[in-house]
Amino acid sequence: MTEVETVSAKQVVPEDAAVHESMADVLASRGDWRGAYEHLRAAIELQRAQPPPVPDQFRREVDRLRRERAKALEESLLDAVTTVYNRRYLDRRLDDLCGAERGSLAVALVDIDLFKNVNDTFGHLAGDQVLRRVAMLLREGLPQLGFCARYGGEEFMLVLPAVQQADAVRVAERARARIAEHPWSTLWPGLSVTISAGLAYEAESAFGDRRQVLEADHLLYAAKRAGRNRVAYRGWPDSSVIEYCP
Repeated sequence: MTEVETVSAKQVVPEDAAVHESMADVLASRGDWRGAYEHLRAAIELQRAQPPPVPDQFRREVDRLRRERAKALEESLLDAVTTVYNRRYLDRRLDDLCGAERGSLAVALVDIDLFKNVNDTFGHLAGDQVLRRVAMLLREGLPQLGFCARYGGEEFMLVLPAVQQADAVRVAERARARIAEHPWSTLWPGLSVTISAGLAYEAESAFGDRRQVLEADHLLYAAKRAGRNRVAYRGWPDSSVIEYCP
């Protein structure tokens, strides 16, 4: 007998059942029925051990369901009007950022000045357009880890982890300037929009009680009292802000 004829399925155990079938064919053609039988039986055992193939239609359906689930999860974290993150996502991320010492963190609470006048003068359709455009302008120029979320109504929040205070102030001030200088009259003749913001900064953010958000809220109202269209922060040249101590 040749070398091929003397090799049994116990001596050579290929992982692929097709290899066993090929060896069975070779041995059978040479009259080695016992060796052919052993390889054929090994091929059958391997095929039984393998999971059945997944039909293409089922695989496509599973992929579709995964995409829909991912889309639904994303939409559940986005504000329906502005498409920035919603309050649900904001609260979750703030819990993560404020729950342990993770370095510096700046939060800027932003409010559209006199937004009720926009709705009363131009209508709620214009109000929704203003909300979307303000959200778009707030997102521009954010640092890599920063994000914008709708806090509620006409209020937004910029969350800026791992930045220096001067950089955080610069981001908020540039956002304020972009919105003030935007050609709003191209949306509705006579329309103008500005924002006020309160920015709270901590070099070591470990505040599970959200003290920073409270400080940002106080600073926002200081900016409003000072005449609106301003960014207020600790050390800002206004006595009410300088004296504020959370």
